[in-house]
Amino acid sequence: MRQLMCVLCCLISANVALAGKEDQRLDLYFIDVEGGAATLIVTPAGESILIDSGYPDFGGRDLNRILHVLRDVAGLDALDHASVSHWHMDHYGNHAALAAQFPIHNFWDRGIPDTLREDKQFDERIANYRAATQNESKSVKAGDVFDLDSPKTPLKLTVVTASREVIANTGPPNPFAELHQPQDDDASDNAASVSLLFEFGKFRFLTCGDLTWNVEGQLVTPNNPLGRIELFMVTHHGLPVSNNPALVRAIEPLVAVTCNGPTKGGHPNTIATLRACDSLQALYQLHRNVNLSAEEQTPAEYIANNEPTENCAGVWVKASVDPQGNSFTVQIGPDGQLRTYQCR
Repeated sequence: MRQLMCVLCCLISANVALAGKEDQRLDLYFIDVEGGAATLIVTPAGESILIDSGYPDFGGRDLNRILHVLRDVAGLDALDHASVSHWHMDHYGNHAALAAQFPIHNFWDRGIPDTLREDKQFDERIANYRAATQNESKSVKAGDVFDLDSPKTPLKLTVVTASREVIANTGPPNPFAELHQPQDDDASDNAASVSLLFEFGKFRFLTCGDLTWNVEGQLVTPNNPLGRIELFMVTHHGLPVSNNPALVRAIEPLVAVTCNGPTKGGHPNTIATLRACDSLQALYQLHRNVNLSAEEQTPAEYIANNEPTENCAGVWVKASVDPQGNSFTVQIGPDGQLRTYQCR
């Protein structure tokens, strides 16, 4: 085990439930990076973890949205950890630029490949990441377990997939295993995504980057080593090459958040898979899919951003777990309705 160090406390504005050492809650922020991914986690001890960092360029759009949440919403002045789920630019595109403006103490990834055939500019882009990390990023593998500092309730982080490897297929039989119908092998780096499971009391959060269909199936068939998940970050922005129903149905999500964009992700096939889960109480989307009708996606009150890119305000979604891990709230932006969900 590697013990992650507690460094910071989190100060939150009055409109949002306080976090970190102030109230010993576990907070998760889903930052709008227009169909990329950037998720900030602040532990009850104030330890901060940013998973992925959205697209580069676009006038610093995604970078500035991340900095706003870090500084103005979460009240941080440094990041303890910045991790990369996989080597696509919508996931690690701002790590180097962020490190130039905001102190980052530790970098985590699955290991850096020599080449990436789907990205002809990989050599240049990874050079920026190497420079930002000073070639000292730490690599993770499936099965790694981290005990995070937490004053009242134990907080555990498990790496469940990385580099196309999965944790042991233990646990009860998956009653939805037959829903896994193998697809053509995915040679892209999506299939090598790092998937993380956070456990805090009864609360369990799963985020799988852009993990694709066959590796999802390998993870949960014939048995389910993940158990039930209270909060599920819908995989791969809600695209149907991911979100294998054998996995989604097996984890019985209570609440799901789709980090999609106006025209990327939030696919109706994935929404149908989620709606087939009897357990699901709410589906949040970072964006309205402008190509779908209202009936084909979650109700408008569960969508953070309804405008196309040119008019998008970049509103975030926040989940906040009580100090015992018995319940959690979800809200959209600082003034959104606070909805409470009881952990099972």
